[in-house]
Amino acid sequence: MTAKTRFLTAGVIAALALVPVASYASNGGTSSVPLEERVRHELAKIPYYNVFDSLSFRVDDGTVTLFGQVTQPVVKDDAASAVKHIEGVRTVKNEIEVLPLSPFDNQIRRSEYRAIYGYAPLQRYSMGVVPSIHIIVKNGHVTLEGVVATQQDKQLAYVRANGVPNVFSVENNLRVQS
Repeated sequence: MTAKTRFLTAGVIAALALVPVASYASNGGTSSVPLEERVRHELAKIPYYNVFDSLSFRVDDGTVTLFGQVTQPVVKDDAASAVKHIEGVRTVKNEIEVLPLSPFDNQIRRSEYRAIYGYAPLQRYSMGVVPSIHIIVKNGHVTLEGVVATQQDKQLAYVRANGVPNVFSVENNLRVQS
């Protein structure tokens, strides 16, 4: 099996989170659902995972490596705990970074959220449990992660994020849904 990296976004999570579990439960727990889908589903259920966190993972022959950045240490711990009990997972490597506590970064997070989700053309991305545009702030630097419907929406999110005061840089890692 080749290493695959899967990026979690709210849109993908919402669409895929329930389907694999229904299939898994209906056949008595023995799964025909790919391991990647079961990992994605378990990570989607983490209670404190939010718009200011980003999680991704790679599955390689029963080893799950977790990546990303989170604002709360409990999300890092919960991610590892959720994945290690999945049938077919032999080991879990937790490389999730806990972002530093910073009132300055918290202010930027709130401002970025308002700038992106308060803008009418981008409000549709705020629907769901976890909005599909994730805003990662570390030491005044912003990274946008997730999935949007069009190239224009990707550019709009970048322009809105770049217009927030006190931000040192904005990196746009949004992907356009195919």
